[in-house]
Amino acid sequence: MDYPTTYRTVSVDGLPIFYREAGDHDAPVILLLHGLPSSSRMYEPLLARLSDRYRLIAPDYPGFGHSTAPAPSEFAYTFDHLAEVMTRFTETLGLSRYSLFMQDYGGPVGFRMAMAHSQRLETLIVQNAVAHDSGLGTLWDARRAFWADRVRHEETLRKSLLSLEATRRRHVGSDPNVERYDPDLWTDEFAFLSQPGQADIQTELFYDYRNNVAAYPRWQEWMRRFHPRLLVLWGKYDPSFDISEPEAYRRDVPDAEVHILDAGHFALDTAADRIADLVRGFL
Repeated sequence: MDYPTTYRTVSVDGLPIFYREAGDHDAPVILLLHGLPSSSRMYEPLLARLSDRYRLIAPDYPGFGHSTAPAPSEFAYTFDHLAEVMTRFTETLGLSRYSLFMQDYGGPVGFRMAMAHSQRLETLIVQNAVAHDSGLGTLWDARRAFWADRVRHEETLRKSLLSLEATRRRHVGSDPNVERYDPDLWTDEFAFLSQPGQADIQTELFYDYRNNVAAYPRWQEWMRRFHPRLLVLWGKYDPSFDISEPEAYRRDVPDAEVHILDAGHFALDTAADRIADLVRGFL
């Protein structure tokens, strides 16, 4: 049976939250949490490939994609708050059990959700999302400086995080086969980042990222104690996160299934078929 993707918006505590959904309503649920500066759109390749067997739901966080984007003066852009909204989103949709697929920012959001409601978690799928300080390479030196002295380093941070070149680099990374990447991937994201108010929203949220780093030991302890079924998928051309990170996950969950992919930070850009096959086999 064919399950076309639907595009809906639901009110979550008064916030319009946009989401994409595909698959049978009674099938096992995969909740797909996106990264920066993408949206649920990044998961379209998986919705097309896995909806025959699973119910896939991909929301946009507040401030991203087609969800509401209130100003920072009206909404606290912290990862704690995003996780709270996404938890309420699952409750609004009546999702009592699900697998979490977490990429980039999806990691900080998803780990908070998993730790707060471990009983709801079926499995954990990590794709280029960090839970160890060692996973943050030299690129993060300037970002740590921003966390230490926001006023002095904010302008530099905005250029390095939100520019067109930075947006392109997040996709292509060190992949020598740049012709595999559709330029619309970064031009569309840069158009989104260029919308009024977006620079303020993304800067505010990135300043809070320092609290993710401080929380890494708690996430690691939770994995060692809770021992989730864990699949780690890692695009090896990622310019943002270190290639050592997959093995760091395996130290926390020794029987984790780990795959290094011929892909970048957004591995679905070029390895959607491979990822879909690995997720299907894992689940």
